[in-house]
Amino acid sequence: MGFIGYTRYVPALTHSPALVTGAGRGIGRAIAERLAAEGAPVTLVARTRSDIEAVADGIVACGGAAHVIAADVTDPPAISDAMTAAAARFGPLRLLVNNAGIPGPYGPIGMVNPLDWWNSQRVHLLAPLLTMTAVIPPMLREGGGRIINIVSSAGTIPIPHLSAYAVGKCSLIRLTQTVDLEQRAHGIRAFALHPGTIVTDMAHSTMRSPEASRWIPDGIAMLSARTPEQSAADLVRCTTIVAALASGRYDAIAGRYLDIDSNLDAMVIETAGDGQRRIRT
Repeated sequence: MGFIGYTRYVPALTHSPALVTGAGRGIGRAIAERLAAEGAPVTLVARTRSDIEAVADGIVACGGAAHVIAADVTDPPAISDAMTAAAARFGPLRLLVNNAGIPGPYGPIGMVNPLDWWNSQRVHLLAPLLTMTAVIPPMLREGGGRIINIVSSAGTIPIPHLSAYAVGKCSLIRLTQTVDLEQRAHGIRAFALHPGTIVTDMAHSTMRSPEASRWIPDGIAMLSARTPEQSAADLVRCTTIVAALASGRYDAIAGRYLDIDSNLDAMVIETAGDGQRRIRT
């Protein structure tokens, strides 16, 4: 798998206030719980307050610190207010995880509703743009921070009938790379992480969708074939890597598209070797 020893290495994140979007369920919930377990005070953001309150209650019961903010991640004033409230509760944010996402719409361009298609871009691209715009200035004042954007392998290849999701994730990968280039000299590092194939509530809604069954049957078959054990294993690997990235150990490979099968330690060594070769030449 390429990340032997992550769970033994990751240091406490006590001094790294974090904010996770889409934190009420699935991958976002698991990431928030893992960061809290590593010591990070975590602000949970999602539209459904009852979901994030349940997550926060669990974190607090385990000795962690959590704060909930119900907000629409595509609403600029709501995101600005959320960032202000998170900083007031736990101090300036040093870690941002953009995880919120939606499935669909499905279908070919020319048939899919353009407004539904554009709403997908609002969630997958506008929302991370808003959160990063809000968090970068205070991170600069604090001397740095880390941003982890949850993306997808769908953003690396064209997929017919899934353009809304794939284009949004593709754009987010490039936005992540750009932010890292712009801010790395100031101590802010950004990562784009594909979390694996995890059968979340969103995946179940996709599998139940008549439109998805019509237009992306191969995708439905792939999700349906995943066992609970495989899904759970990917989720553990994902959250472990998020915690490792948050620790700073892998800043040398920030700005890249990563997935849970990436050999991060080997990538760090390769990056160091490339740097030495450039120095010699």
